[in-house]
Amino acid sequence: MRHPVAACRRSAGRARASGGGSAADRPGRTRGPGPEGGSGAARARRLGVAVSLAAVLAALVTACGDPRDGEVAVGGAAAPEAGAATVAGRGGSDSKAASGTATAGSAGTAGEAAPGSGGRGGPDGAGGPAGSAAALPGELPGLGPRTRSRVPRETRQALVVTGEGRNSPVSRAVLYEKTGDGWLAGEPLPAHNALRGWTDDHTAGDLRSPIGVFTLSDAGGRLPDPGTKLPYHHSAAFTIGGTGFEGEPLAGSFDYVVAIDYNRRPGRTPLDPARPLGAAKGGGIWLHVDHGGPTQGCVSLRQEHMRELLRALDPERNPVVVMGDAGALRR
Repeated sequence: MRHPVAACRRSAGRARASGGGSAADRPGRTRGPGPEGGSGAARARRLGVAVSLAAVLAALVTACGDPRDGEVAVGGAAAPEAGAATVAGRGGSDSKAASGTATAGSAGTAGEAAPGSGGRGGPDGAGGPAGSAAALPGELPGLGPRTRSRVPRETRQALVVTGEGRNSPVSRAVLYEKTGDGWLAGEPLPAHNALRGWTDDHTAGDLRSPIGVFTLSDAGGRLPDPGTKLPYHHSAAFTIGGTGFEGEPLAGSFDYVVAIDYNRRPGRTPLDPARPLGAAKGGGIWLHVDHGGPTQGCVSLRQEHMRELLRALDPERNPVVVMGDAGALRR
């Protein structure tokens, strides 16, 4: 497709070539006397031709646009300064926009904060309409007053596991980090819970995961410590075999585990058999590697997500897991 500005220029050239003027302006004709090369009538005719050419050019510019304007608009690209401002507005060096996981959302204009930027607008953190981002929530999302009241005040890390339904084994997990601006959400992670869903009164063998807020104190696994700050018990005793409820192999499920402090004594290996509430209340409720199906009471995440979680959890931030179906958590 021909550029309209080029077409305008060619049209203007043809207009000048044809001229539309009198014989006195065409080559091969004798010009009249005088310092201008013609008589008063010839000069008048030339003036008329010039006026006509000016009118033609003005009409072409009006129809096609000023060529200088066309140079800016070619390809639909903005000026370099505008593009640089848009990129700069996507956060500084600590931005985690690649991961798409913050609640503040991705930034598209200058001054908006990117996920992972701490909710501050622009490079200098200036406030105001042009330099502010969506505020982080002051409370953990999705929790009702009863559930929130059970989260220790000193907690700065909370893994919120939300089940799809009271009787569903499918759930989603999000690790929240408390910052000076509010709770910053990590990436939502697919998860499984117990075969029959959730319960407020867990008992051994009921095939339901306990609802509640539980501290996370100890970790371990068949594989070596991936770099966690939690106490980590590396042992071959975490080996498991057999198949799950859907016929899936269980091998590797305990490669990484984090003990959920339900009916156990914190500060001990996840393998510790002590049950302070009694054996009838069950125990051995862990976060562990997902095997592709429901669990007996634990919460499972994909292996790479368990590895990332272990590296993120910090006992100095008093981590907890908040778990249950969505309806129960909203209480």
